[in-house]
Amino acid sequence: MVKKANKNQNLMNVIRRVHGLVEKPDLEKHRQSQDHIGSLLGSTRALTFREVEIEDIKGEWVSVNRAHMQKYVILHCHGGGYSTGSKLYARTLTSKLAASTSMDVFCFDYRLAPEHPYPAAAEDAMKVWNYLMLLGYGARDIIVTGDSAGGNLALSLILKLKEENRILPRGLILLSAWTDLTSSGKSFQTKAEVDPVLDKEYIDRMVRAYAEGEDLKNPFISPLFGDFKGFPPTYIQVGENEILLSDSIRLQKAFMEANVPVKMDIYPGMWHVFQMSPGKVSKEAMEKCTEFIYDICR
Repeated sequence: MVKKANKNQNLMNVIRRVHGLVEKPDLEKHRQSQDHIGSLLGSTRALTFREVEIEDIKGEWVSVNRAHMQKYVILHCHGGGYSTGSKLYARTLTSKLAASTSMDVFCFDYRLAPEHPYPAAAEDAMKVWNYLMLLGYGARDIIVTGDSAGGNLALSLILKLKEENRILPRGLILLSAWTDLTSSGKSFQTKAEVDPVLDKEYIDRMVRAYAEGEDLKNPFISPLFGDFKGFPPTYIQVGENEILLSDSIRLQKAFMEANVPVKMDIYPGMWHVFQMSPGKVSKEAMEKCTEFIYDICR
């Protein structure tokens, strides 16, 4: 048991150092570093990457190089605190989703803060949703996924679809979702010393960049405070050692109170969006996502 704990702590230290390489004060260099990581870890000959443009939004289809299911598609919203991240960086996840599910995955470059604060990203997400509708997909043919701020965006998108009385997607998968920009969860204190990726100072910077001057309890900014009645089946994954743990725990509670079919797995010893990393636990987590998708697509 001690050996396993030491091994996990060593891995956490590595993650902390690697994250430090991309946490640069220069925002543009930070974005470029993430893209470099995505191109290194996410590209493979087993997949094809096809770029498209939707008005002024650049997007990318990720597909396996074999016969695969085309009835259903995955719409992925990338993370990055609304200030960084891209479809290229997201290949660390979209490539795994495409490979494990044998479904086409679409990811897009929404406008980033601080150049484009709220509601720019949400507007772009709706444009992409409408693009998928124009391609001939029905709402029930789409599984929406999102990590970190992308989880926030995925929730915000579905809340907006609901507000407009439109048909909602077939399902939702959230990986370490950032659901509460008021940072009121207990894990901001209880996990502050063990989280190797995020800290309160970083979160505060991202909040200021994205939503300064806005009501942070607006459900389209902090979806945790939304009305989830009628939401599609949802699967949540979160790491035990992240300050955003409460964001997922409280969201699951809100879903249950709204009678939404929801399942959550808390991964012991894991960090923020650990699914991006190589390794056994990440692979197992992707397999659980695939099982969820297959279950709701029956």
